[in-house]
Amino acid sequence: MTSPKPSARPEIPQAIRGTQDIIGAAAESFGFVVATFERLRRLYRFGRVEMPVFEKTPVFARSLGETTDVVSKEMYSFDDRGGESLTLRPEFTAGLARAYLTNGWQQFAPLRLATHGPLFRYERPQKGRYRQFHQLDAEVIGSGEPETDVEMLCLADHLLHELGIADGVTLQLNTLGDAVSREAWRHALIGYFRDHRASLSEDSQDRLERNPLRILDSKDPRDQPFTAAAPRIDDFLSAEAQDFFGCVTQGLAAAGVAWTRAPGLVRGLDYYRHTAFEFVTDRLGAQGTVLGGGRYDGLIAALGGPPTPAVGWAAGIERLAMLVTESGAQFAPRLDVAVVAESIGEETKASALVAYLRRAGLTCEAFVSGSPRKRYDRALKANPALAISFDVRHETGGRTMRFLKPEALDRLRVQTLLDGWDCPVSA
Repeated sequence: MTSPKPSARPEIPQAIRGTQDIIGAAAESFGFVVATFERLRRLYRFGRVEMPVFEKTPVFARSLGETTDVVSKEMYSFDDRGGESLTLRPEFTAGLARAYLTNGWQQFAPLRLATHGPLFRYERPQKGRYRQFHQLDAEVIGSGEPETDVEMLCLADHLLHELGIADGVTLQLNTLGDAVSREAWRHALIGYFRDHRASLSEDSQDRLERNPLRILDSKDPRDQPFTAAAPRIDDFLSAEAQDFFGCVTQGLAAAGVAWTRAPGLVRGLDYYRHTAFEFVTDRLGAQGTVLGGGRYDGLIAALGGPPTPAVGWAAGIERLAMLVTESGAQFAPRLDVAVVAESIGEETKASALVAYLRRAGLTCEAFVSGSPRKRYDRALKANPALAISFDVRHETGGRTMRFLKPEALDRLRVQTLLDGWDCPVSA
């Protein structure tokens, strides 16, 4: 009788294109970015908020605009078992605005919120951009003062400095004016671009009547000669809009935040008002924006709520982490104490000491596996500040200590801890 053929080895699953598995130095930089953001949002008294990772599709379609590339080409939308269209969140702001309305958070206005987590867009993966990516997000809903814009920009600038990546990053700033200013500018842009319609790119021709501001942001070489000479918002600013922008720039000067005017920096959707900004660098290639945002006073009303001022920004964690890594920062976890069982039978005692020292706030690792002869050598390679060995061969018949980095630990505190340790393991 013939033996059965061995079953074929199952195919190893592959990662989905546009996603990534993060480990090592990249993961440490990622964690450093998040931890720094969390520390600063508490310093600035922004409350932590957690949001659903998916929403009803109209939340994003209405807030991002039905005709934008994000809505028409990039959103991950699907019908659930009840036949309702849901979408994985492509950004945070729309979900926060929805929560503000549906949960009655108006009673807490002005509401200062911060969050971070994964977002999803179906686009061509490239350096610093993935189909599942992560962002930091900070928002103030219910405050219409220019001082709030200044505070948001100070928070962003502070974050970049705390991450050690502010050098070579420039704050680009513009104003979109109030509703009256913006509408006057929009009509002037339509008239101007109509005169050059035949020479514009196909995308810009399509945007001309619906969203002419987006033409100003076009990267198509065919549009560049015309965007450079297009009407500027400054020619249409109302006195109130000029005063608002003046207060923002004066506040930044007082706070010591450097900026440069970027008249071509726009937001295409009608609910954006006044301040628009981006922090940009040339260290990430074409994807140079590391943090961006602005004032969106018309969004809450666009979602069916009352007129509500708001301002916010978001930053890609992957891009920030790339800059942190490129800066040469090191985040290898330090090792305060290595505890080694150099004799068979001492493993449990070594592990018990590690648990005790960890509860006291020291980073520890037990070396209790493999050959007893090699455990101590492995411990030294881990570069601890202190090595403690349990070895019945020693004259003491117990533990010995060796401070390898005398300056790295409070020796008196460590000695006091060890003197006070009541070993729960019988000798």
